[in-house]
Amino acid sequence: MKAGQQPAFGLSFDPRALTDLLQAPVDIRDLALAQLQDVVNAELFGRKLTGDLSGYRKLAVDYRNQWRLVYALRPAPAAAAHRMEIHVVAVRPRAGNDVYDEVGRRLGMVRRPLSARTHAVRSRSPQMLARRPVPEPGPPPHVAPRLSQPASYHRTP
Repeated sequence: MKAGQQPAFGLSFDPRALTDLLQAPVDIRDLALAQLQDVVNAELFGRKLTGDLSGYRKLAVDYRNQWRLVYALRPAPAAAAHRMEIHVVAVRPRAGNDVYDEVGRRLGMVRRPLSARTHAVRSRSPQMLARRPVPEPGPPPHVAPRLSQPASYHRTP
């Protein structure tokens, strides 16, 4: 942020996200806070999440791509200095989709959040839903005439 420049957005945390941040390794915490500063200043935007978590964004916190920060851009409270705020929901490891499962729990989802890709994979093709009659087996295939057995070779001494 340049001197004298105001942040573009306010910042708020789910209390559990603050706990996540405090329990994260020091290097992850520092990287997450630096990225949040860039997000609040509108210099960085995370990738949009899809499926059940659409409306939220994710940031890869570390260069190894092992930690994620999930946030939403939402209207700020009426008394706030900004019209919009960045609301951090979770800062957790990416392994095993832990971060996305936890975001789902924090948002009150009763089942595991699914991405649009997962929805597509799990859906059935319309062609599979249409019942078609199973064809009856046809006549037996034409029996090829038997070939004579090759002569057995006997060696005579």
